[in-house]
Amino acid sequence: MPNMSPNKVKMPEQDPNVRNKNFEEVSLGYTKEQAMEEATRCLNCKKPFCMDGCPVGVPIPEFIHHVAEGEFEEAYQTITRENALPAICGRVCPQENQCEGKCVRGIKTESVGIGRLERFVADYHREHGKPAELKIEKNGKKVAVIGSGPAGITCAGELAKKGYDVTVFEALHKTGGVLSYGIPEFRLPKKLVQSEVDGVAALGVDFETNVVVGRSITIDELQEQGYQGIFVGSGAGLPRFQGIPGENLNGVYAANEFLTRVNLMKGYQFPNHPTPVKVTDTVCVIGAGNVAMDAARTAKRLGAKNVYIVYRRGPEEVPARAEEVHHAKEEGIIFKLLTNPVKIEGEDGWVKSMECVEMELGEPDASGRRRPIAKEGSNFTIETGTVIVAIGQSPNPLIRHTTPGLDCQSWGGIIVDEDSMKTSKDGVYAGGDVVTGAATVILAMGAGKKAAKAMDEYLQNK
Repeated sequence: MPNMSPNKVKMPEQDPNVRNKNFEEVSLGYTKEQAMEEATRCLNCKKPFCMDGCPVGVPIPEFIHHVAEGEFEEAYQTITRENALPAICGRVCPQENQCEGKCVRGIKTESVGIGRLERFVADYHREHGKPAELKIEKNGKKVAVIGSGPAGITCAGELAKKGYDVTVFEALHKTGGVLSYGIPEFRLPKKLVQSEVDGVAALGVDFETNVVVGRSITIDELQEQGYQGIFVGSGAGLPRFQGIPGENLNGVYAANEFLTRVNLMKGYQFPNHPTPVKVTDTVCVIGAGNVAMDAARTAKRLGAKNVYIVYRRGPEEVPARAEEVHHAKEEGIIFKLLTNPVKIEGEDGWVKSMECVEMELGEPDASGRRRPIAKEGSNFTIETGTVIVAIGQSPNPLIRHTTPGLDCQSWGGIIVDEDSMKTSKDGVYAGGDVVTGAATVILAMGAGKKAAKAMDEYLQNK
């Protein structure tokens, strides 16, 4: 009989007043006993709706059954038939909108903790499992992958398993893409990212760092060098700004720059690492998505006393995961909702304050969310020395500007056929944030997997 407890087994966590001063992982993970108990909550439905919510098609009931039986290595092998990055997905995927959002248990009670179980299985394997012996028959064909984020890593791994000689070109000095530069250590330890990348490298994938495609080399030149298929998974790292006065003052960061300094360049360990990150006693973060939560929680850990999330809509419209909002509030982040910045004031070239206006919600706009409208005469000022802008990113224009025949959206995203991820340029495929704009890790992985399948079919017939 399944365990009919209405609630998930509680995830052990660091105390909020301890963790907001360190960069160690917030959630500590299940023990074996906790994982097995949570796994018994699965009803093993004949029609597993949870799988409909998984972009990469993990056999969820099957792996959970193995966990319930204490067969953790079998559970790992089941997951990794479809998902190459379970330790990452178990931590950062928005399961509440995907697999867990479809779970039958979630209709009347809490859904099964699928993400927590996936994380447990991946961590258990990393500590106790043995590397699988791989026998890959090479087919002699070369393919290139641009970007080593979740889309690129997934595509590269899938193609390597099919016998292709895969080279991944990464613009930064470190692999992992947004997993390395964008997501903080306290949510996603970088040793896990490196471990997952090492797993792909073990398949025979070659990683070349410090190669900026579109500058160091072009897609046309890669094709001339014999790469018969190319996958573009270069992400969306170009920050957006509001265009308000004062954005060029010292003390104003794009969230990407701020997080890259801290995560990739280890700014939180300055001076042991040579990248300083300046934050003042009061920090304002503009935006309320997951990136904004990451920036705010990072600023708190760097010593800021007051950290504000400044967002023009209300609590119902906050786009960040509920778990991230909950953790941010626990850690002392202050939410100033229905508030919109209109000007950043400075003194001697540095941020001094930020002028805001109160907002109210009107009729729904094209996004389906109620449109924020400024309340006349409600302007007020927040004294602050640091402003972090986290209102979205778009793809870097280098590739689209240096690749003739590559059709793109007006905002910069590469246009693809959704069934194959094929672009308008022969032999070139694309997926992840470079196509959709900033989205989730698992959606990027799904795109990389889909593209690898289509590329294989294309190259087998070439």
